[in-house]
Amino acid sequence: MSARPAMTQNDFSPLQPPELGAWSPALSVSVVIPAHGGPHLELTLAALAAQTYPGHLLEVLVVDDGSEPPIRLPEIRPDNTRVVRTESGWGISNAVNTGAKAADGEIIQRLDADMVACREHIEALARWHHLTDYLVTIGMKKFVEAPSLTANEVFRARRLDELFDLDRAVASSTEATIAKTDGLRRSRNPYHVCTGPTFALPREVFHAVGGLDPTVARGEDTEFAYRLAMHGVVFVPDLEAQAVHLGLPAQHRDRERAVRVVEPYLAHRVPLRRDLRKDRGRRWLVPYVEIVLDVTDTSEAVVRRAVAAALDGKLQDVAVTLVGPWSRLREGRRSVLGDPCFELRLMRDLFAHDERIRLIDEAAPTPAPTPFRYRGPVDVPLHRATLERMVETVQKDLTGVLVVDLPDGRTARLERTSALGRAHLLAAPDDDLDAVIATTHGVRHVPPERYWPPAAPAAATTATPAVTVPVAAAPEEPVERTLLGRLKSALRTG
Repeated sequence: MSARPAMTQNDFSPLQPPELGAWSPALSVSVVIPAHGGPHLELTLAALAAQTYPGHLLEVLVVDDGSEPPIRLPEIRPDNTRVVRTESGWGISNAVNTGAKAADGEIIQRLDADMVACREHIEALARWHHLTDYLVTIGMKKFVEAPSLTANEVFRARRLDELFDLDRAVASSTEATIAKTDGLRRSRNPYHVCTGPTFALPREVFHAVGGLDPTVARGEDTEFAYRLAMHGVVFVPDLEAQAVHLGLPAQHRDRERAVRVVEPYLAHRVPLRRDLRKDRGRRWLVPYVEIVLDVTDTSEAVVRRAVAAALDGKLQDVAVTLVGPWSRLREGRRSVLGDPCFELRLMRDLFAHDERIRLIDEAAPTPAPTPFRYRGPVDVPLHRATLERMVETVQKDLTGVLVVDLPDGRTARLERTSALGRAHLLAAPDDDLDAVIATTHGVRHVPPERYWPPAAPAAATTATPAVTVPVAAAPEEPVERTLLGRLKSALRTG
């Protein structure tokens, strides 16, 4: 396998896959098939038994998701096929995770138990993974009414059109999206088309993002693909990895319910679906922007102003992370007023019970699955329009990092999580991440006026200049006056 190439956005054009049948595979593949009952499983396994991928590099794990009676393997199947039974939980996500944990292959291939794949399907998707190790390859599918076929007929067929009337098949909507976006090379959100039931990815990547979410009953593949996107992968559809899905999609049976049942899961877990987050005042499981502020050696008053500004912006779908030496705080007997960590403890007690605020010692490498992260000086409070306008700017051309150059030489920045994830995959330990992101997604420097707009001039006759971008917090009131005011306020409300 060659070194990881730094591909721009989702443009995988630098990769040149070998022609089918004209190369020598080396990576092992584990095909994971979740199955509950599996009325068409024998056809799925017969198609896998006829694959062009070398048999010694292929294993198939049929995950029995609580079938009654338990699944028994048919006669026609790949040599290295076994049944794995789920020990707890239920559903497709749980079954796929169970299979992936038991898999030995370097590549995990997800396949549904009602799919009949063409002979080259596994080879077509696996060939890309021999070029680099941060891809997710996506197979094509068409839907047909399940015909009367035998496993032997499927095994012997050279092409899918020998078995199915493909002219009458229902095309997947994802294929139209792939065609419109130059094979996803120009797609803004390529994870949208990774909706199963056939895709392949490195086993290490599968486990790095935590596998599928077993709490998601439908739409689990879209949510998983979204987290893969935040990890920095490139999505590659292969038109030669054809397959037929036996039976029409659920949307054809009851479109209204099929859509409605997915919406709550995706609304909470995929922040980029802004159309699903229109309810004002709601809190969501995964926020749209994480605001990271370093509060080390900063007074409680400065942090209070910064947090208030962060939570009071036009963009409400946020969470605040305060980075500081919180682990220094020890419980037990101490001088309450003479505590050397007085300011730090005061901040902890002030923010500890607000679910929108996290207190951590060190920020994570990326904020995944949150799609954006803001980082800026804690003594430069956000304007109400700052985040909204920064996101608007980076979404126009999918910029990886937007850097606002403040007047005093410091910077504030909005980082795209998928770009950070890609940079961490590509960068050596001492590499400058921004230099990598400049290649893959772009880094843009901008002046501050749009993001911290000048204050509106007061209605007065004097020509007083408008207030410009803050470069530091306003001077604090004398400690005596501040404390006295707080004590009076406490007494009035006590």
